[in-house]
Amino acid sequence: MSEGLRPEGSAGSRRAFVTLVTNADFALGARALVRSLRLSGTRADLVVLHTGGVNEADLAPLRTLGARLVETDLLPTSASFNTAHARAALHGAAPFTKGEKPAFHTPLDNFAKLRLWQLTEYDRVVFLDADTLVLRSIDRLFDYPEFCAAPNVYEGLGDFHRMNSGVFTARPDAATFDAMLARLDAPGAFWRRTDQTFLQEWFPDWHGLPVTYNTLQYVWLNLPELWSWEQVKVLHFQYEKPWQEHAKTRSLRVLIDLWRAYAGDGPVPDLADLPGPV
Repeated sequence: MSEGLRPEGSAGSRRAFVTLVTNADFALGARALVRSLRLSGTRADLVVLHTGGVNEADLAPLRTLGARLVETDLLPTSASFNTAHARAALHGAAPFTKGEKPAFHTPLDNFAKLRLWQLTEYDRVVFLDADTLVLRSIDRLFDYPEFCAAPNVYEGLGDFHRMNSGVFTARPDAATFDAMLARLDAPGAFWRRTDQTFLQEWFPDWHGLPVTYNTLQYVWLNLPELWSWEQVKVLHFQYEKPWQEHAKTRSLRVLIDLWRAYAGDGPVPDLADLPGPV
């Protein structure tokens, strides 16, 4: 068993989809994600890394859906690292001006997703943020190399130079995790967009996935010409979350209603029947 991880049960496959849950809100999101993966027909394990900030009542629905729960500690980072990456300090140094970060968002928690490199019972994993939905099978990603991710496209062509870490492919390896941790918490290290900035530096030659594997909800608002229900494979609710009321609720109503269908227990709509952005 890898230090810092406490899994339930054993692996049933050598491949796994992995997400991270650090609070009740992301547990709610993860339930919709896990159900969407089940409906995609995958036979890979569905692994939920969860920290001590999640109550058993919030985890129970994930277990009911057949997810394998793995309790994880946050990374053993230094006091200076934690101070620099606390919410107020990080957002003060690198403010978000394009969207609204929810109150439950804690930047330090993001780094815990690096723990997936400790899941060495799996040969290949695909990570998905808990605020994503899988709309059609993406099992082919297991055959992609490490490290693949889609660009962080939501506003314009300038977004293509930066990756988004909400969906990526990885190969668990204990030595890789140890090396990552040493680089992450090097003296004076500051990761402007937390794990996303770190992973782009760690994998400077990252393989670019089509944006359809990580379609950010702001594409619906800002780049409607890129939107195609025939092609979107993973929908990512970056910034504002579909289970909250927020200033963009009305303009994102089609996407929010789709998420609510997956979050429930009933049928989900046929994508071909959904309208496109106006």
